[in-house]
Amino acid sequence: MRERPNEDADVVCCFPVAVALWATGYVHANSPRASHGEAATAAMFRFPLCTSRPLCDVVPIMKHYLDAAEKAALATGELLRKHFHQPLRVSSAQAHDIKLEIDIQAQELITKLLLKEFPEHALYGEEGIVGDQSSEHQWVVDPLDGTVNYFYGIPHFCVSIALRLRSEIMVGVIYDPIREEMWTGQKGERPKLNGRHFHVSDRADLAEAVISVGLSKTGVTIEAGLPLLQRMIRRVRKCRLLGSAALDMAYVACGRLDAYIEQGISLWDIAAGWLLIETAGGTVDLRPREDMKEKYSIIASNGVIDLKL
Repeated sequence: MRERPNEDADVVCCFPVAVALWATGYVHANSPRASHGEAATAAMFRFPLCTSRPLCDVVPIMKHYLDAAEKAALATGELLRKHFHQPLRVSSAQAHDIKLEIDIQAQELITKLLLKEFPEHALYGEEGIVGDQSSEHQWVVDPLDGTVNYFYGIPHFCVSIALRLRSEIMVGVIYDPIREEMWTGQKGERPKLNGRHFHVSDRADLAEAVISVGLSKTGVTIEAGLPLLQRMIRRVRKCRLLGSAALDMAYVACGRLDAYIEQGISLWDIAAGWLLIETAGGTVDLRPREDMKEKYSIIASNGVIDLKL
């Protein structure tokens, strides 16, 4: 079993902080073209190894962005909660998916809140894009992950908000407005669930694992996912198909699930959860699908279990 940090400890090493500072452009290592390693080293000299939280608080790299994401997630969650179990207007429907007007309203609210505060940023969301997508700061948003669940009155859906800085995810927030659970994380920091640190599970035995296998929305991904589901059902304690990729990622991050696998997912579904899992000690293997534009295959896990894939 892996050793875990003291749950109550607040000691944080500044090396990931240094790297994040380099990514933000805060540390230049005396050269605008300093390498990743050179800039991180320069940051280490400028901000030596932390021995207490107050020292780290001197350099709140992404805290302002994280606070803004949390506020936007809470406001959007309140909107979704207000309309849950109410008559809903369908914008479009496909064989295995559905789009609601509330999806669009939710993204418009997030866009308003985030881009009002950060007008130079861009937003890339399931319901459309806003701003210059080549901007160094890009919010990656799924305003309602689990739309089918929402429409059918199944209380399992969430808001997912992440911030990419120069293509690297630096901030991630997932909010479940029904259970009022908020997962938050930023690069170089231990993530939190409603203010308490969490970590991935320690389960290494596949026979004891509970995993989620997503089948996505298209015939291609369903055909690819079904054989995988059949294999995994025989190997693990339980397989779950819960209907929200973002919540699956959050559940892996905090140890409720041991792994999540899907053959055709979008970045907005998993961006925030990606950060949460990695900062909680897990691993994410994300690979672009050559046959599907802007779709990915993903294997996210606690990092110790052998899925035998």
